[in-house]
Amino acid sequence: MVNLLDPATVITRMFQAGKYHDMLLYCQKLLEDNPKDLLGLQNIALSLIHLEKFDEAISYCDKVLEIKTIDAYALKNKAYALENLKRYDEAIDCCKMILEISNNDVWTLNSIGLSLNELDRHNEAIEFYDKVLKLDKHDVTALMNKAISLAHLGRNRESIEYYDKAQTCDPSIKEASIAKAQAFQKLGLEDEAFLAAQGVLLKDMDKIKDDAKNNKCTVFHQFCENEFADMESKK
Repeated sequence: MVNLLDPATVITRMFQAGKYHDMLLYCQKLLEDNPKDLLGLQNIALSLIHLEKFDEAISYCDKVLEIKTIDAYALKNKAYALENLKRYDEAIDCCKMILEISNNDVWTLNSIGLSLNELDRHNEAIEFYDKVLKLDKHDVTALMNKAISLAHLGRNRESIEYYDKAQTCDPSIKEASIAKAQAFQKLGLEDEAFLAAQGVLLKDMDKIKDDAKNNKCTVFHQFCENEFADMESKK
């Protein structure tokens, strides 16, 4: 039976309800009894992050790290807060400390990549996304951000492949189709850009283009015909 008065249970309930200010006050009361209460310190930091008080959140993460030098949870919260303050070099340092105890931590590898992107160090960022993709080839964060890095480097054909992979893994990512279309435009491929903007995957583009050629019509017209036929079949 769950003890509803257990501090961890109370904090979880507040967090799930989005009551971050109440969570902050509750954790502060925990610290009145024990200033080194790790549960209180960790969750004050978490509540402050959600309240977008990032400098204060970092100070509580540091209090945890004074007690427990390598604490992955505190380091992740600190890294996230530093990223929001655009202190990307410091965020990378935090993440590297996490990798010392868990070198395959996907969140951390992606976070380093994101900070390197912000520092315009895209080649280095790609190295970290590749490490993630070796662990999980379907990781959408790594796929999308590797694509973005490649696009920044002017490697548009490669970026298209990774936007497409991200879109295949998660069709709800509208940014992937838009970015893929822009990459096609930079290559001067207007038909492909149009199809990409409609959410068409690479594997389906050739069929539409071939049908348009055989039917002696534009790719736009062929796509519209296909959409109409699909709607009719669902009636």
